[in-house]
Amino acid sequence: MRGHRKNRARKAWLVFGVAVVVLVLVVGLWPVYVRPRVDAPARADAILVLGGAHDGREKLGLRLASEGYAPRVLFSDPYENSALMNRICHSRYSFQVTCFDPSPRTTRGEGRELAGLAATEGWHRVIVITFTPHISRARYILGKCWDGELLMLDPQPHLSVRRWAYDYVYQSAGFIKALVEDC
Repeated sequence: MRGHRKNRARKAWLVFGVAVVVLVLVVGLWPVYVRPRVDAPARADAILVLGGAHDGREKLGLRLASEGYAPRVLFSDPYENSALMNRICHSRYSFQVTCFDPSPRTTRGEGRELAGLAATEGWHRVIVITFTPHISRARYILGKCWDGELLMLDPQPHLSVRRWAYDYVYQSAGFIKALVEDC
């Protein structure tokens, strides 16, 4: 009986400890994933829309270009067959639209593409659009690839609690990977 009580007490402390660690991580990473630094749009050389869920980022990129924030929009298109990207990449606009398949098909590949185009074109400022949990990591990775000014924006999609939990883990793993990789 006595050993059973000790065992239950240990389990209770373990559960409590895990809950405290999770709470500390959620609170500590809140400004990184839930409330990252988002910039106001300003005149730029280009708009770069990072690949990912079709969560409004493409629409935001096109809207900003049509409002005159940049003369060109670059769309990362790592998708095999996306009707939305096919429509965007083959439509006519009053501004330039360029679609590219990053190599590798990651933020790192998108950063390499940005760096190459920016060097060729002499760009100094680029608006980058991704979704909220990815902003801090994208800023870090793209900043390793290119030393120009990055204005980070997001379409502020609605994410479920389950999706937030997934992105806490996924983005954290991505940050760890990014720390050891160069561009």
